[in-house]
Amino acid sequence: MALLLFFITLLHFSSISNQQQLPLLSSLERDSVFTLLSALNSTFPWRTLFPDHDLCSAPPHGIVCDYFYQSINSTVPDSVHITEMSFGVISDYSANPPCSFNSTIDPVLFSSFRYLRKIFFYKCFTGNVVLSFSGGVLPAFASTLEELVLVDNTALVVSIESLFGNFTNLRRAIVTGNSVYGQIPECISDSSELEEITFSRNRLGGQIPASMSKLKKLKILDLSGNFLDGFVPESIGNLTELLKLDLSFNRISGRVPESYRNLQKLEFLDLSFNRFGNFGIPKFVTEIPRLKEVYLSGNLVGGKIPERWEKVEGLSAIGFSGMGLTGKIPPSMAVHLRSLSYLGLDGNKLEGRLPPEFGFSKTLNEINLENNNLSGRVPFCSNFCAKIGKKLRLKGNSDLCVDEELKNVKNGSILGNMKLCQQSNISDQFFFNGSFSSSSHSLIFEFGKLQNVALIGVLWILLVKF
Repeated sequence: MALLLFFITLLHFSSISNQQQLPLLSSLERDSVFTLLSALNSTFPWRTLFPDHDLCSAPPHGIVCDYFYQSINSTVPDSVHITEMSFGVISDYSANPPCSFNSTIDPVLFSSFRYLRKIFFYKCFTGNVVLSFSGGVLPAFASTLEELVLVDNTALVVSIESLFGNFTNLRRAIVTGNSVYGQIPECISDSSELEEITFSRNRLGGQIPASMSKLKKLKILDLSGNFLDGFVPESIGNLTELLKLDLSFNRISGRVPESYRNLQKLEFLDLSFNRFGNFGIPKFVTEIPRLKEVYLSGNLVGGKIPERWEKVEGLSAIGFSGMGLTGKIPPSMAVHLRSLSYLGLDGNKLEGRLPPEFGFSKTLNEINLENNNLSGRVPFCSNFCAKIGKKLRLKGNSDLCVDEELKNVKNGSILGNMKLCQQSNISDQFFFNGSFSSSSHSLIFEFGKLQNVALIGVLWILLVKF
């Protein structure tokens, strides 16, 4: 037992000795961290809550230290530096240092962090705060920063050019829900390592620079919710690694380039609510095999819905609302799109009957066909209508009607408010894939009418003959 206690004691002192050998954070970085914490939220006694002399031994959540070695073969670190800083509570499960309403920040502080790889601010600047990473003060981490994340800092007023003019090693640039303004600078293409650009919900204007096509590693490009105008560059079609392209809610005009068919890895495409012209639905949206969601709503592109959808069987959502579409809804959409869960075709000029094939879909849970010129009976069974409920939207089609059995569908359905089909108008197909498309009573009624027609025909032939 005495021998065991001796070894435990020896290991304990060895651990203490190893800890003592670890380098301490420089006083400049340490003081800058505490100054930054106090500026963001002065209600906490930060120097009391965390060790002043050795901050990296137990730093606040969101502050990450890394040890650096002078050479590959070194066993003892040469120095320690702050490499990540995250501020702002995202949820109850996040322990990041919270920001206050009157948070402030001095860009001079950033000159202390030469090894910073990630910086994150969430809802930290909501007062009259101006934050700039340049403004005459070059951030020390300009060449080391890999992730810049600024989310919902509504009072963050800074030009996009000054924000990104100095970073050359970025992989992720997420600046969303701020008051960042100006034109996207050409120099952003110098950050050749960029994999994500999300500049949504800001005040950006001007055109999208064609030089973005140089970002060969880019997987996400989200510029939605700004004031971008002009044409979209054809060269964006060269970003063959792109998984998500979102340019929605801007003022972009002209034609959607067919070069985008080269984006064969694209899974999400949203060009909705722009000013694209009357050139029809781009053909490439039915030719990108990995595409899962496509939204073009709010652009008066006109034309008809494509007939061929077999190459995009994995599509789960289609948003084609308010596009001036004409013609009929092709049944091929229901036949080939076996993963479709959302179909939005409202606010167009579509006509004809509803394809009954949609009623056999196991994945559809929302269909919006409001405000078109559709006619005839609703060809879906009561179980299908009950499953979708109020998400089956058919208002604004005055020539649509329902059978008696659909009038009683519950689950919030609007079918009970639609007009009842007249018996004499029931002339739809009775079978589809071996299933009845109307009630057995209607089938007998129609069969009786056919018998009467046949009998009259026979009598007419006899009269003519004799």
